[in-house]
Amino acid sequence: MANGDSIVGRGNAEGARLFREWFSELTDAAEAGRGGAYVFVMGSVAELLRCFDFPIVFPEVNSLQTAVRHVAHEYLDEAEDYGYSPDICGYVKADVATQLRGGRLPMGRIPKPALSICTNACNTYIKWGEIWERTQGTRAFTLDVPGSRAADLSPVRGDVALENDRRYVLAQLRELIPVCEEVSGVRFDIDRLRESLGYANTMNRCWARVLELNRSRPAPFNALTDGTIYLGVSNSLRGTEAGARYFVDLVEEMEYKRDHGIGTATDEEYRLIFVGVPCYPIFRRFGELFTEWGGTFVNSTYLSFASGGANAAFEYDLERPLESLADGLLHSVRNAMDSMFFQTDTLLRMVTEFAADGVVYHPIKSCRTVSTGLADTRRAVMERADVASLYIESDMMDRRVVSEAQLKNRIDAFFEGLASRKHQAAAS
Repeated sequence: MANGDSIVGRGNAEGARLFREWFSELTDAAEAGRGGAYVFVMGSVAELLRCFDFPIVFPEVNSLQTAVRHVAHEYLDEAEDYGYSPDICGYVKADVATQLRGGRLPMGRIPKPALSICTNACNTYIKWGEIWERTQGTRAFTLDVPGSRAADLSPVRGDVALENDRRYVLAQLRELIPVCEEVSGVRFDIDRLRESLGYANTMNRCWARVLELNRSRPAPFNALTDGTIYLGVSNSLRGTEAGARYFVDLVEEMEYKRDHGIGTATDEEYRLIFVGVPCYPIFRRFGELFTEWGGTFVNSTYLSFASGGANAAFEYDLERPLESLADGLLHSVRNAMDSMFFQTDTLLRMVTEFAADGVVYHPIKSCRTVSTGLADTRRAVMERADVASLYIESDMMDRRVVSEAQLKNRIDAFFEGLASRKHQAAAS
């Protein structure tokens, strides 16, 4: 057991180190002329792709890094000058400019896309893959994962529709394997898949435990800021020994902080739920606008739909690895889509389980998928729970539509309302 001085803050420091190492490996692959497998956070099948020694590239993660490092506007301008509309997803435009720059990014360089795996979890993914196919000659493969038919459905084994969906996904994975062999030149090894799935199981169990531990008061981590670091590791190192070890250590840190009453905030006044994608162009300041008032984000829908289903602690069956991978893909993509499209009941559970004082909705210009329906969801939650809410608009990439002054005015007013609610509750 590590001592307190070495354990508190370890997750953030190690997460940043692992992320730098991962990007350094991508840079080495690009310099060596190797092609990468381009995947997305919702349905990446990274566990399978590791069997073929692909450098795995997450374009969404790369694009948001340009915003966090305050250079996204350069990439967006270049893509728009090239002919892409301002209304198109900022992640896509940043990637277009990245490709025009030979894969150059603030953290290094990414290899060209030799293979792309696109799911239907986001309506942009497939069109994005077509850009690489057209401009880079990329071999494209689409995984069509059936979504939930209605809100709050919990599929059970033996259900005819579920079994049909599972077989449908499995058939697609069987088609994908020879494509991976052809592009990579590496033969499929079922034992390598078992190993990768085993590491993913550890990561899933630990990620779900980390989220659960944030029910403590004070919360051990901030779901908006710290949580984004954890997501980076969850995706980039999914199915690896280093990723599994990181999350085992992260659980140890969170349990230590809970046991010793150590919170992410010096003074946790208000517990909040975040809905949507963070404002990356002013990421640090965006978080400070809440923490300055004693606000702590104890959970976020982002930690669900961008974690590849890890939040639900799905366990792969290592005795039937390929079939279980199909189960996991169906489970994780549905979970991700439901976290965006059927989120009312999920938010109500979060409010109760995490003792939340308020819910912050953050629709963004760049992503209609994650933003559509948030106003309706907000109204539905307010009708069923006595919880304050804030609705603020900005963007995950484009600083031209981000006004810190306007955000601050709205956020300050929100906290003034929360303070009033707290005083009224105390008086009664």
